[in-house]
Amino acid sequence: MSESAVSAPGAVRPVEAIRAQFPALRREHRGQPVAYFDGPGGTQVPEVVADRMRDYLLNHNANTHWAYPTSEETDAALADARLALADFLGSSPDEVAFGANMTTLTFHVSRALARAWQAGDEVIVTELDHHANVDPWRAVARDRGLTVRTVPFDTRTGELDWPALERAFTPRTRLLAIGAASNALGTITDVAAAARLAHDAGALCFVDAVHYAPHAFVDVRALGCDLLACSPYKFYGPHVGTMYVRQDLLERLDVPKVEPAADNAPDRLETGTLSHEAIVGAAAAVDFLASLSPGTTVRRDALQNTMAGLHERNLRQVTRLWNALREIPGVSVYGPPPSRPRTSTLSFVLGGVASTAVARHCARHGLFVSNGDFYALTVVRRLGHAEDGLVRLGCAAYTTDEEVERVIAAISELAR
Repeated sequence: MSESAVSAPGAVRPVEAIRAQFPALRREHRGQPVAYFDGPGGTQVPEVVADRMRDYLLNHNANTHWAYPTSEETDAALADARLALADFLGSSPDEVAFGANMTTLTFHVSRALARAWQAGDEVIVTELDHHANVDPWRAVARDRGLTVRTVPFDTRTGELDWPALERAFTPRTRLLAIGAASNALGTITDVAAAARLAHDAGALCFVDAVHYAPHAFVDVRALGCDLLACSPYKFYGPHVGTMYVRQDLLERLDVPKVEPAADNAPDRLETGTLSHEAIVGAAAAVDFLASLSPGTTVRRDALQNTMAGLHERNLRQVTRLWNALREIPGVSVYGPPPSRPRTSTLSFVLGGVASTAVARHCARHGLFVSNGDFYALTVVRRLGHAEDGLVRLGCAAYTTDEEVERVIAAISELAR
């Protein structure tokens, strides 16, 4: 493929050029190359991300805000990381906070927000969400005497019950906690419209974009949300969490913190000494994604091009999976069809075969797939599979069409 072809709007580097950057893809299992379909639980890491983390640890490692070179270098590296994640999210660097993971950040910010709420105030959550965007709000509701309203989803379509969401708002609603995409079903929800509903009711909108961010171009301004959380380890980075908080909100949040800690935004949301190497790695993951659009020099523009190109490629692959698996006797596929807004994540069950047995069968063929409830426990319960869970397939930047055919063949063999 020519350089001009891959530089076209929406085009990204060929999949083989992308794969060459991932040492994990050289692994074999039982004599077969490993195909990683477990990306929704955490993607593989390109060498450039590990190299940047290694360089930080070996050459710049220090704590922050002291008057010697390695500390100053650490300060600069963290500032660069905020700028990279701001480009990724479409925010200001002063609106980007880091933490151990999305779940920890959400528990932390839920306590801060609830300090301004009164007993009887209400929070809205949804059945489609990962429990990291449900249980923190339930916990703070117990502590503060709040009411939690839960919006159902349609098990036939895998989509949120929108009229029920509209009815959930009352004059006592203080926050809507909603996922941009379901990590179990791949459903993409119109969170911009949801944020408008929340704001019309005088409430805040908190968006869980952990599953959305690896598959779509994030723009917090266009989404209109007040807070948004995501996890770089889902888009080729290390294990760390990041959160956007609208700056005026972040500056007035009554955050739990120790007295000597910085009180400026966004540092005031961060507790203790963080994993500097992981934050540096998160920035490297953003740069890696931007590098997949050659010829585009502005990072934000490159990211938009990359995400569009990867979505187009992966949507074709998940369409193939959707159509082929539905033809296999005994297989039930869940979530919206490829014609509806969705990510390249697909879940299914094979009647009479435990999800763990399906995953082990795939592993014998060098196909690494995940199974269980994926912390989207309510989704799995509503689908009637709480005891055994679902099998989940995720297409990533490094997924090939040949790997898709391999997993279809493996499931077909097991069904026979």
